[in-house]
Amino acid sequence: MNDLPKQPAVPDPANELASDSSPIDPRDFRNALGTYATGVTIITAAAPDGRPYGITCNSFASVSLNPPLVLWSLGVYSSSLPVFQNASHFTVHVLGTSQQALANKFAKSSDDKFAGIEWAPGLGNAPVLAESVANFQCRSVNRYYGGDHVIFLGAVEAYAYNTKDALLFARGTYGRFLADDERKKSP
Repeated sequence: MNDLPKQPAVPDPANELASDSSPIDPRDFRNALGTYATGVTIITAAAPDGRPYGITCNSFASVSLNPPLVLWSLGVYSSSLPVFQNASHFTVHVLGTSQQALANKFAKSSDDKFAGIEWAPGLGNAPVLAESVANFQCRSVNRYYGGDHVIFLGAVEAYAYNTKDALLFARGTYGRFLADDERKKSP
């Protein structure tokens, strides 16, 4: 005899609502998620032949300080997915308020997103872009499947940052953070 309370079966989160019969409207759900302001990043990696790849991403988050871990996610239908899945390293670049054009450039499909961009190879040959507010060079630790995305977990092996203002994204538009003292100074 077992005195433990019976728990309902836990649904598989990858399949829980992955159907056309979901009561949640995907477009409206995306609008709701868009109310949460995020930073804007570019994630880079190198293909086995050394070719640089990069995408704009706002799903970046810190996971742990000790050990230093971060995560980000990429859609399973992204043409860049095989590169990131097979790369030993990736670099996360936090963009500054002056880098909206760069965010837009890396958000679109292009044969050479790196044309005219200053960068240098970093750990695992993952490109390190110049002028970002921060960069985190990461060893790819693990990947997890979550619905229509792959979640990448990275161990931070090197990083750099400065005091420039970070670019934010909310409700489909770019912006910047205004501290309380800045708002009081505004006319």
